[in-house]
Amino acid sequence: MCDARDESLPGSPVSRRSVMTVGAMAMLTPWVAGLAIAEEPSVVPNAINPGAALKRLMEGNSRYATNTANQRDFSADRAARVKSQFPIAAILSCADSRVAPELAFDQNPGDLFVMRVAGNVISPDLLASLEYGVKFLGVPLVMVLGHTNCGAVSAAINVLQNNDALPGHLPGLISSIKPAVTRAKKSGNDDLLNRAIAENVNLQVVQLKSSSPIVDKLYAAKKIDIVGGVYDLKTGKISLT
Repeated sequence: MCDARDESLPGSPVSRRSVMTVGAMAMLTPWVAGLAIAEEPSVVPNAINPGAALKRLMEGNSRYATNTANQRDFSADRAARVKSQFPIAAILSCADSRVAPELAFDQNPGDLFVMRVAGNVISPDLLASLEYGVKFLGVPLVMVLGHTNCGAVSAAINVLQNNDALPGHLPGLISSIKPAVTRAKKSGNDDLLNRAIAENVNLQVVQLKSSSPIVDKLYAAKKIDIVGGVYDLKTGKISLT
C-alpha cells in the first residue's frame, strides 16, 4: 500500500509532490496574472474610460483611412508583452480576410483583444472570450465590427429570399444572422445588404449588453461600453452604428 508521505527524488531534497505543485502553478500563471491585473485596474496602461478608448480607436482609423498610419517597430516592447497584456478594446470582428482590426484602427501590438467569426455574431465561446477580456484584462470598450459586402449576411439574405441550401455547419451560423435580415426587410428591399449588415451589428450589441452574468453587470455599472461599427472595404473608414 502506498505511503502517505512524500518521496524525495534521488539526490535531491525536493519532493515529488513539490515538483508537481510547482508545475501546476506554472500552468496557471497566465490566468493568475490576469486576475492580478483585474484587481488593480488603476495602475495598468488600459485603465482608461470607455470614451477615451473609443476616441483612440476612431482617431487611429482616421489615420488608416487617409494613409497616414503611424510607423511602428513591431519588435519594440515584445519582451514586456510576454509578461502581460493591456488591451484598450475588445473587437468582435468578421473573419473576412479583408478586415484587419489592428491595421484598421492603427493600434500597437497588444492594444486590441480580437475575436473573429464569419458574420461577427455572438456564440457561447466568443462570449466567454469577451468575458475574460472585460473581467480579467480590464478592457474598457467592446466593439462589434461588421463590414460592407459581408458574405455571411449576403448568404442569410439568399436563404430567406430564395431558400438556398447551405452545406455543413453554415446553416447554424446563418440562423444567427436571419433576425437582422428580417428587421432590415421591414424598411424595404432597397440596399438590403447594407441595411442588414448594420442591423446585424446592432443586434449583436444589444445581445451583449444583456449577456449575463459578467458583461451585463459591467455595462450597467458603466465600467465598460459596448458599441457597433461598420468597416467600408472601399475606403477603410469605420462608421459607428
